[in-house]
Amino acid sequence: MTHSNTAAAAGAFASLEDAKLADFAAELDALRGRVMSELGERDASYIRRIIKLQRAAEVAGRGALFASALPPMFALGTALLALSKILENMEIGHNVLHGQYDFMNDPALRGNRYEWDWSCPAEQWRHSHNFVHHTFTNVVGKDRDVGYGLLRMAEEQPWLVLTILQPVYALGLMLAFEAGVAVHDLELNRTLTGRKPLNEFLALAKPLLKKTRKQLLKDYVLFPLLAGPAAPLVFAGNLTANVTRNVWAFSVIFCGHFPEGTHTYPESVLEGESRGAWYKRQISGSANIEGSPLLHVLTGHLSHQIEHHLFPDMPAPRYPEIASEVRAICERYGIAYNSDTLPKQLASAWRRILALTLPSAAPAKAPSRTPRVSLRALSSMARRRPRKPKPEPVGAGMKPQAASL
Repeated sequence: MTHSNTAAAAGAFASLEDAKLADFAAELDALRGRVMSELGERDASYIRRIIKLQRAAEVAGRGALFASALPPMFALGTALLALSKILENMEIGHNVLHGQYDFMNDPALRGNRYEWDWSCPAEQWRHSHNFVHHTFTNVVGKDRDVGYGLLRMAEEQPWLVLTILQPVYALGLMLAFEAGVAVHDLELNRTLTGRKPLNEFLALAKPLLKKTRKQLLKDYVLFPLLAGPAAPLVFAGNLTANVTRNVWAFSVIFCGHFPEGTHTYPESVLEGESRGAWYKRQISGSANIEGSPLLHVLTGHLSHQIEHHLFPDMPAPRYPEIASEVRAICERYGIAYNSDTLPKQLASAWRRILALTLPSAAPAKAPSRTPRVSLRALSSMARRRPRKPKPEPVGAGMKPQAASL
């Protein structure tokens, strides 16, 4: 099997007749409807407990780092702070921003108001992730998560001479994943080639710089200064916790999208795509990670990436409960359900990164020459009226209306 089965994935949609795809969608819709009708105090109590745990871990971690002159306290403080950041970003922030807990009518947990402990402003994340990624999952040329504008993750993406350094880029993205996610919606490459107005880029960059400055001051200035003589150790502990969170988040996300057996797609699949075909693309473009309940919590339940892509607005702790039903539905309709352990999925994703470092046997069409952008043109673009990012559509376990499902 090739590492990027885009053409094969497109052809595979013909294997299910329209009527069967409609039945397939109806079964998944019924499953979603049943679970969403059951939401209540159990789900609300869960997220409140996680928030309390996350806050306790942060307070204890930062307190231990203040006493980090004692070697065990430095290790303990760093571990607790890393745990709190992982919980906040993955099990709380990511899921709340998807609107999974909007049913609670708690203003602090509204998906369109929540601001997380992450450099990427929540508004930009809701556009680049909730809308673009979840609408155009693994569609080459539409979903910027296919390589994050830096990596070649599909054979259809052009191979350039600098692609040979892809393993270095991947390591850098892994260690600084927070920064990679933060600049994701800026689309710097499109701005430099004149395909995105400069003023639109600047409109997005301003809140990003403000949020990034706040995050940097908090972890690398304020808390070290408060620690007094322990400032260098607190600085090092905060940096280690952030890098640990970055490596973990990168690994979980790449395991969920790029192991062997996951597909990328050409833009042609979007033409007249039905609800059932969209569901099918979400499954074929995603992969699960098998493990313990603790693993599921630490991944924000993105260990069930398939279920998450089917029902992004469903509270994530429900995913393990419905996974067997989703798998059974897939089996009835002959759709592969990709699931394996964390070491195997991670190794598979890295093999894909390494394999696509080299030119493909059937290389993609070479991109057109990058146009030169003069200073006069840049000045002209800067005078254009800024456009705000597209708002996040209301999710309902299916492709948003803007994508013509």
